[in-house]
Amino acid sequence: MSAHSGTDAKAGDIVIAEIDYAMGQDGTTPLAIKAFQKMNGKSIKYPDRLSLVIDHSSPSPNEGVSALHKMMREFASQMGCNLYDIGEGVCHQLIPERGHVVPGDLVVGADSHTTTYGALNAFSTGIGSTDLAAVLLTGKLWFRVPHTCKIIYSGRLQKGVYSKDLMLFTIGKTTADGCTYQAIEFTGSTVRAMSIDARMTMANMAVEAGAKAGIFECDEKTLDYVKARSGRTPTPVSSDPDAHFESVLKIKASEVEPMVAKPHAVDNVAPVTELLDVPVHQAFIGTCTNGRLEDLRIAARILKGKQVKKGVRLIVAPASKQIYLDAMRTGIIAELVKAGAAIVTPGCGCCVGTHNGVPSDDENVISTANRNFKGRMGNNKAFIYLASPATVAASALKGAIADPREVLP
Repeated sequence: MSAHSGTDAKAGDIVIAEIDYAMGQDGTTPLAIKAFQKMNGKSIKYPDRLSLVIDHSSPSPNEGVSALHKMMREFASQMGCNLYDIGEGVCHQLIPERGHVVPGDLVVGADSHTTTYGALNAFSTGIGSTDLAAVLLTGKLWFRVPHTCKIIYSGRLQKGVYSKDLMLFTIGKTTADGCTYQAIEFTGSTVRAMSIDARMTMANMAVEAGAKAGIFECDEKTLDYVKARSGRTPTPVSSDPDAHFESVLKIKASEVEPMVAKPHAVDNVAPVTELLDVPVHQAFIGTCTNGRLEDLRIAARILKGKQVKKGVRLIVAPASKQIYLDAMRTGIIAELVKAGAAIVTPGCGCCVGTHNGVPSDDENVISTANRNFKGRMGNNKAFIYLASPATVAASALKGAIADPREVLP
């Protein structure tokens, strides 16, 4: 915040900061365009620092949504900014994957899970559509500098336990509002051992603890990921040795089991062993939380040579076109399809409940998504459980919530 505002910023200060990159998706951008027009906007301050992404209702499920997509395409063409159209993937995969974010960046997106890019040592946060319009006009936005909650993870994850389980466990500890308007700093030997894909899962769900941002330290993995995708020079940030933290939470990752968030709250968590045999009607692997290549590979390992239980619908949405291509090239897609999965267009898929797998009344869904609020997937009479790709795949095989440790090769 200091670097981007030209001030010596402290927690609690109000600053006006330069934005390195901004993003809007099809659920929020039309509102931002209308606000931009009400502000008499004629041009975007930095068109090369903006991407619009059509991912939430992609391809369009009805004529109303088609009109909104048309508005976005025309606006991007007129303003000279980047547009990712249908089939390119989920916004929170595309922005880092295409090299739009590097360590030290200040990034905003008109979507609450913009916190994902904190995996790359960036301060990234979700904003409203009107705020996005202001960023388009000025290239800046005001912030109240957040206090920081430091979470230290130690130990090695057990077999069958992944970063999704660790984050669900964490949210169970902090509760859904325990880190409200704070930055979470993820650190410790456990997260340093994680892949960038796994770190993105945790940063993505920082907002589910109420956080403004979730930031990982920059290391060689981070720099290698960015170097392969961006020509920009990173400016990594780290805590001062004498930094003050609002709170410090220590978690022994080696003691964490596969976890499940029960309906209808993300912090309503329990070990999978307490939920065995809860019937499952639909299983979903994908979203900005767990639709990456690593996630699909984990699921394919469990499903290989087996069949999804009769009566269970398994839906898979790769998080981007590149992930889809890589999963086809490596045989992952073939294994998923042979097991009975339905593969849908790279994008948000079932998560937002506009199409592609709306559940029926009284059905149980187990999903790799980040939210299980009532009505989240398009039916407020359905019940959504959140889990890792491994737990979702194991549950699809059994037809009930299952422990992935029992079926992992």
